[in-house]
Amino acid sequence: MDQDSLFGSDGQALDADGTRARVRALRKEIEHHTYLYYAKDAPEISDAAFDSLMRELRELEQAHPELIDPTSPTQRVGGYVGEQFSPVRHAVRMYSLDNAMGLEELDEWLARTVEAIGHPVPFCCELKIDGSSIALTYEAGVLTKAATRGDGTTGEDVTVNMRTVRDIPLRLRDAGIEGLVDPDASIEVRGEVYMPKRSFESLNAAAAAQGRQGFANPRNAAAGSLRQKDPTVTQGRDLSTFLYAIADDAPVRAESQWDLLKWLGDCGFHVNPDVKRCDTPEEVHRFCEEVADRRDSLPYGIDGVVVKVDSFAIQREMGFTARAPRWAIAYKFPPEEKTTVLRDISVQVGRTGAITPVAELDPVRVDGSVVARATLHNLDEVHRKDVRVGDTIIVRKAGDVIPEVLGPVLSLRPEGAIPWEMPAMCPSCGSPLVREDGEAAFRCVSIDCPAQATERLIHWASRGAMDIDGMGEEIVARLVESGRLTDVADYYSLSEYDLATLETGRTNKEGEPVHLGSTIAAKLIASIEASKARPFGRVLFGLGIRHVGKTTGAQIAAAYPSMDALMRASEEDLAAIDGVGGIIAKSIRAFLETPDNREVIHRLGVLGVRMEDVRTEGEDVPQTLAGITFVLTGSLVESGMTRDEAGSRLKAMGAKVSGSVSKKTGYVIAGEAAGSKYDKAVALGVPVLSEADLLRLLETGSLEAAGIA
Repeated sequence: MDQDSLFGSDGQALDADGTRARVRALRKEIEHHTYLYYAKDAPEISDAAFDSLMRELRELEQAHPELIDPTSPTQRVGGYVGEQFSPVRHAVRMYSLDNAMGLEELDEWLARTVEAIGHPVPFCCELKIDGSSIALTYEAGVLTKAATRGDGTTGEDVTVNMRTVRDIPLRLRDAGIEGLVDPDASIEVRGEVYMPKRSFESLNAAAAAQGRQGFANPRNAAAGSLRQKDPTVTQGRDLSTFLYAIADDAPVRAESQWDLLKWLGDCGFHVNPDVKRCDTPEEVHRFCEEVADRRDSLPYGIDGVVVKVDSFAIQREMGFTARAPRWAIAYKFPPEEKTTVLRDISVQVGRTGAITPVAELDPVRVDGSVVARATLHNLDEVHRKDVRVGDTIIVRKAGDVIPEVLGPVLSLRPEGAIPWEMPAMCPSCGSPLVREDGEAAFRCVSIDCPAQATERLIHWASRGAMDIDGMGEEIVARLVESGRLTDVADYYSLSEYDLATLETGRTNKEGEPVHLGSTIAAKLIASIEASKARPFGRVLFGLGIRHVGKTTGAQIAAAYPSMDALMRASEEDLAAIDGVGGIIAKSIRAFLETPDNREVIHRLGVLGVRMEDVRTEGEDVPQTLAGITFVLTGSLVESGMTRDEAGSRLKAMGAKVSGSVSKKTGYVIAGEAAGSKYDKAVALGVPVLSEADLLRLLETGSLEAAGIA
């Protein structure tokens, strides 16, 4: 310990009481400066001075472990807890918001709301942060629980990770506690965890340097960082928060949303300063327009403005619909469109030989991330949009994720620009490209095409297939070039030495090649080992059989739960599987009858990859849901399943899965952003299950065991 830390400000040695007092003073001072830095963006001292305070506190606590407190600033990263990611039931349901998809819809909602209330009311307008929802529980002013939104009723415990986020107070400030009716009350406050744009770019740049695939957007990066099993990873991701709500306003001396935001700030939370109390609908309209004009200049992503009736009393009178509060709405910005120059159209060879034209663009920032490439899908699409090399084109994010080329700005087309045509030969192997009747895609049909082999290897490791975390395109390409990887079975023969000594294609300052290194190699080997246990349906998807997607793979595995059983199935047997049919069945049989493919499948089994589902061949799934009709709506966020995959698993238990709700429907399963099917179920009195209910049902095998019936 630093000798100076043994003495107080008067130079006298610290006794036990003096040490305790010094620790308390240091904690209070550090919490004050943390609040100024993270919540107010107004630091008073230098980073070096702050580090010095932290160092002294850490040394005192190490010398006197009996003084360590869980709310100390030194304890933001603790050990693992068994409850991490376990279910947490929210004190009050976290509702979704209804959306206004344009200013006209917003104005209509404002007019209806004022009419329903019977007199003009103030509205509180806040930026709609593009992040991940979070709920924080404080007992007697101390953080005790943090949970994701989940299905709105039940989330996941991410307390350990949220403690690492610097702008979250571990203990409420005195000014906030004074604003509580009962200082010992339990409260659940809510907000958004987000990743600043600059941090998102740095994270993806680091991933690219290591040959890993980055996140699609800052929202996904925030959500993914929040669910890391190692809290030190979360701590290094530079997450921030904005708090803006409370589950129950009764414990707080606040009569409006405006008052609540002030109280949250008093507590030490980071509250977005870009908020406005508007007295008229016209002011709300102007605020939304003004925010839309400057959204690009903000250091974080937003996708709209949330408008709330300000008064809590009126909010309580207005109440909720089945899925959203009547007193609030989210005005969603239209997809952001940018112009850039189309420098070239390249072609990409997929794992099935399909040739995809890709727009190579001058990099442009769209909705928080830089876009340099965008798919053009196929030749027909290129001609329909009439985009040509050299054009100034309009780009946006389809679904806020996938870059999409809308078309050219014809007035800026350069002279001499000519329509683009598909090349005659495969750019990878030089084989002729063919286009079968009725298909939009051109294909390379050469079985020796190296690009197809690489794409199949990338596909096997992808998140939807075997999910080998960290095995990005660059690392796969290097493994192929070095001869370490030729087919998917080779993944399971790689050693840590093979990966650690892999050259990355970069050099250090001395001009020597940079290798992947032992740390990344160890993580990759662990991820490869973990992939052996993926469900059999994902193995089928990962093999890259033409026409077999993730959903179809799950359907096939439900009917033929082992590779041995599938190998014996005839084309007619396969065609009879719900959702398969003749074309897919023919493709499966052709794949399984190819000697090279059979050899790879055999090696995968020998090397430990799972080649059967939990039930074995000949064992029937109990038909506990026979005669019951289910309807699925919304997104299944927590499980990662598609609705088709969930439907296939329900069907395997005897259920019928329908696309529409009627009085004969047994249950509606409502995921996030459930739509009109949810509303119809409520109107008809059909029982509605959450995603958590669905997961319990699939795990236990019956409605009774899941506690539903």
